Amino acid sequence: DGRLTFFPGNQTVDLPSINFMKRHGTVFLNAYTNSPICCPSRAAMWSGLFTHLTESWNNFKGLDPDYVTWMDLMEKHGYRAQKFGKLDFTSGHHSVSNRVEAWTRDVKFLLRQEGRPMVKLTGHRKQFRVMKKDWQNTDKAVNWIKEEAVNFTQPFILYLGLNLPHPYPSPYAGENFGASTFLTSPYWLEKVNYEAIKIPKWSSLSEMHPVDYYSSYTKNCTGKFTKEEVRNIRAFYYAMCAETDAMLGEIISALRDTGLLGKTIIIFTADHGELAMEHRQFYKMSMYEGSSHVPLLVMGPGVREQQQIPNVVSLVDIYPTMLDIARIPAPPNLSGYSLIPLLSEKAEREASPKGPRPSWVLSEFHGCNVNSSVYMLRTGKWKYITYSDGSSVLPQLFDLTADPDELTNVAIKFPVTVYSLDKILRSIVNYPKVSSSVQEYNKQQFISWKQSLGQNYSNVIANLRWHQDWLKDRKKYENAIDKWL
Repeated sequence: DGRLTFFPGNQTVDLPSINFMKRHGTVFLNAYTNSPICCPSRAAMWSGLFTHLTESWNNFKGLDPDYVTWMDLMEKHGYRAQKFGKLDFTSGHHSVSNRVEAWTRDVKFLLRQEGRPMVKLTGHRKQFRVMKKDWQNTDKAVNWIKEEAVNFTQPFILYLGLNLPHPYPSPYAGENFGASTFLTSPYWLEKVNYEAIKIPKWSSLSEMHPVDYYSSYTKNCTGKFTKEEVRNIRAFYYAMCAETDAMLGEIISALRDTGLLGKTIIIFTADHGELAMEHRQFYKMSMYEGSSHVPLLVMGPGVREQQQIPNVVSLVDIYPTMLDIARIPAPPNLSGYSLIPLLSEKAEREASPKGPRPSWVLSEFHGCNVNSSVYMLRTGKWKYITYSDGSSVLPQLFDLTADPDELTNVAIKFPVTVYSLDKILRSIVNYPKVSSSVQEYNKQQFISWKQSLGQNYSNVIANLRWHQDWLKDRKKYENAIDKWL
């Protein structure tokens, strides 16, 4: 959650490495993901293109494997490149469950797709390596800096992708394991200030926007949660952020130890945030701030120190920024704009060949846990969220200055604002057309998957994450699918 990297969110947990980057670099106050889920978000970051252009519709469908990323271009131009950890931007890595849930979101039924969010304490007060795999990848990156990068004569680019602070798999949720367990050790939990944790206001289910209701239901969050449960989920999530921060610290230390820190640019960001029980939801897949607002911090030579940038930016800006750092001409079709003019110590603002940076950012979502394509335009104090074709589901408008918790939809109150924001959105993307092509894609994918299983598809679904619900009234759900097809 990007809000943890600046005041007032950062009072809840100690993040020393983030604070170090803020002191010696720049923090973006309004950075957003272009799609609040792993694979499509990373596809946007690695390609510099909006989701409707990459057609990375869900966690199963990312970039084509032969896509030229900014790292490929930098390598071609003489950079020594290395990647460790989670990449997740090409196709086909996620479970059958994940796929089927995304394809069938237009079917008129409600089935729980996730395990109920819960917390689990592991280890002891001195145990700080909880997410072993992330630590192994961090160690690999540290060793690469100390043993290889330090000896290079040409410049290097290193990418480290972490899984934390993503919730862990929940074995109790069935063989496909939803990831709904917030897991940490007492060591990290001690970094969290329980008193500073804000308990989100819960709307009653009847007051919820219909898409929020669907999301809350499929995420298994419509039941009763005590204040203590909610506070714990949030505390454990913040503790997981503290562990992530420590991995960032290892990279900074390795660069310092090798004398590379002063001549290396470091960028810290995320593919999406975590709702952690805001809006009666956990996980991502939402345009609310907890899910769509990501951290973005940059430090290094030529980057202003102790600078806070209010401009709206998004992950598609990473591609042109990397090429700008490497002085490689950017392809003309990119959706993003270089961040270097905002970061730079040079007073003059060099205009990009594309013209000035727009005053808006776009995010869109077409995957599971949401029963409609969603489009978000953020500009100034406004966040405009519209669904599907713009009329069959009511849009939302939030004034983030007056209502930072996004509790009051003012779309009906400000029709002129809705009209003008919708006009800007339609000039960027013909979203009713995109939504209908996603619907068509979902149907085709489901049909070919169903055909590949012969008569057996219903039994397969019965063993996915939602099997408990499906088995209660199998015939009803099969009929709903037939009707949809």
